[in-house]
Amino acid sequence: MKRNLTLGFLVILIAVASCSFTNKSFETNDKDKLLLDLITYVLERGHYEPKNINDDFSVHVFEDFINVLDPTKRYFLEEDILEFEQYKFQIDDQIKNTDIAFFNLVYDRLMKRMEEAKGIYSEVLDDPFDFSADESIDINYEDQPFARDRGELRERWRQQLKYATIGTYDSKMNNQKQKITVTDEETGEELILDEPGEVAASSKPLSPEEIEKAARESTRQTLDEFFDFVADLERKDWFVQYINTIVDEFDPHTYYFAPEDKDKFDISMSGKFEGIGARLQKKPEGAKIVEIISGGPVWRNQQLEVGDEILKVGQDGQPPVNIVGMRLDDAIKLIKGPKGTVVDLTVRKVDGSIEEISITRDVVELEESYAKSATVIKDNRKFGLINLPKFYVDFDDYSERNAATDVAKEVERLKEEGVQGLILDLRDNGGGSLKTVVEMAGLFIKDGPIVQVRSSGKDKDIYEDKDERIQWDGPLVILVNELSASASEILAAAMQDYKRAVVIGSKQTFGKGTVQNVIPLENIVRSNEYGDLGAIKLTTQKFYRINGGSTQLEGVKSDVVVPDRYSYIDLGERDQNNPLGWDKISPAKYQPWDGYIDYELTIANSTRRMQGNPQIKLIEENAKWLKTQQDETVISLNYQKYRQEAEEDKEMSRYFKTISDYDSKLTFKSLGYEQELFTKDPVLREKRDRWHQNLAKDVYVEEAVNVLEDLKTNNIENTKLASVKD
Repeated sequence: MKRNLTLGFLVILIAVASCSFTNKSFETNDKDKLLLDLITYVLERGHYEPKNINDDFSVHVFEDFINVLDPTKRYFLEEDILEFEQYKFQIDDQIKNTDIAFFNLVYDRLMKRMEEAKGIYSEVLDDPFDFSADESIDINYEDQPFARDRGELRERWRQQLKYATIGTYDSKMNNQKQKITVTDEETGEELILDEPGEVAASSKPLSPEEIEKAARESTRQTLDEFFDFVADLERKDWFVQYINTIVDEFDPHTYYFAPEDKDKFDISMSGKFEGIGARLQKKPEGAKIVEIISGGPVWRNQQLEVGDEILKVGQDGQPPVNIVGMRLDDAIKLIKGPKGTVVDLTVRKVDGSIEEISITRDVVELEESYAKSATVIKDNRKFGLINLPKFYVDFDDYSERNAATDVAKEVERLKEEGVQGLILDLRDNGGGSLKTVVEMAGLFIKDGPIVQVRSSGKDKDIYEDKDERIQWDGPLVILVNELSASASEILAAAMQDYKRAVVIGSKQTFGKGTVQNVIPLENIVRSNEYGDLGAIKLTTQKFYRINGGSTQLEGVKSDVVVPDRYSYIDLGERDQNNPLGWDKISPAKYQPWDGYIDYELTIANSTRRMQGNPQIKLIEENAKWLKTQQDETVISLNYQKYRQEAEEDKEMSRYFKTISDYDSKLTFKSLGYEQELFTKDPVLREKRDRWHQNLAKDVYVEEAVNVLEDLKTNNIENTKLASVKD
């Protein structure tokens, strides 16, 4: 959550700047040492909850840095780790003395081992794989030791390469089965036809041995591309990774941006960039999709979803590059690209299946991150729904478009339509501006505190709605899920504490209760010959509910808990590295809203309906199955067993796809002003039509409407039956 610097943090920044960092502080003009000293100084004095840089800290940096560099344990040997361990308890001292001996040793050894790995994989791939052998691989690399010698390392490479190849082998075998085989009348030769009847590039069916060789060569090509890519990296790229390993020990949202990364961050904050429109998270087995940007290429393609993992990246039909073990930044460089170009992604779907999906890159606009609304019609009664993907704001000019003013406009438009209740959909909303969420909450209450914010060592600040106007005083439901975070949690928590809205969704939301500021390092250094030093995104504050509890780790617990497909998957703040802990402070003074007649009874009735709903039971069954799929780390390298397991997974996947066949029988319509835009903007019409189709299949929206029907208010005007407008 980005916001303007607080007074407390400005004092810290001034104090840091007054220390007059110059190159004279060092015996040598070494940029790495300057960066290390600057960043640790800012962390120790500016972070909300600074860590003690001691032996325990040293051990964590030691283990995490090695894991970042070699997550699948296919480079370093046991003897390397033993040699590195001379620094295991000394990294804290090195940080304090701007000594980078540990980094230098590990970096030099990694370069050596990666060079040796080229010979190993080339040697392994010279020999055919026996897919009839009864063997398996455990891809839970975290619990595996490092190889004791080159022979053991070679065997590990063999298994990993066989695992990488069996998926390609399976795909090629299936492709051949799907082709049509005919006999040439003149020669009697068997020919393979591609659908719908054109002779394929290969005129004869390939034997399993030929398919195995082709799959193996595909793996070789992928690795060749990967090591060519790594060869282009500079030492400074690896040092940034070391810096961020240190930074990451403080909390998962504190991060160092190298100059190039800072530029990317600025572009992302502007809401416009060229790419596929998805946010990724590094995983040992690839890059995991954690957010899909509405309106972007991935969203339009409809083949990828949150939870899918990208394993390989190819450029418009070219041989793909395996990104397993690759730094996330480097993988993103391969995935992003100019508008109109095509990227081929080899993906492990959430259900475990492997697919290759081609995406045409485009300019990803912020437009679809803006608030949008629709009317919901049930039994001649009309309700309103506002979808808010994020709490956006122009930090340079708050008078420009922002989430609070946009939601206020949509509320007014829905009131003009005569809606009898309002649904605010915050599912997948990762947060944004603190100021906008405070203003937005004020649309639904008379006045009072919305959130409490505390800086390290400071008294709490209470952010209040001071405007006594209530823009919407009718029934209100807020939808959340495991990906609702930060500002979304502030709004949901405030409305819950006031008993102003019924919160429907996951057992708990994401659990991010911290505030970050981005600090350019060049603002701290008086004299600097190295140019742009980048910036650090620093956690400086924590926010708390008005009842005193923190949303950190625990998130917001829904009034009506309903499962979704992410219910059992590790996605929240509690599943990140080094999150700050939960705590509580004194509550603010507030008076719960007394506008509902049957608030508690409505929640009880909704809970009872959801517990007996067959669609909800099917969704929970799917969520549990997805969890078992993700927990299964032992994979057979015997093709018959591999194929059997793949077919079983495919069958289960088909079974759960019936979830999307659900029909709530609700009718959704765009508001009048949007319908006028459709004649000039057919793309907008397509977006809204698809949105409405998905809403009609959404059991959570259906239940939100049921809750709105049940809620009774003291406001007579809002209990009247609304007239339905065409």
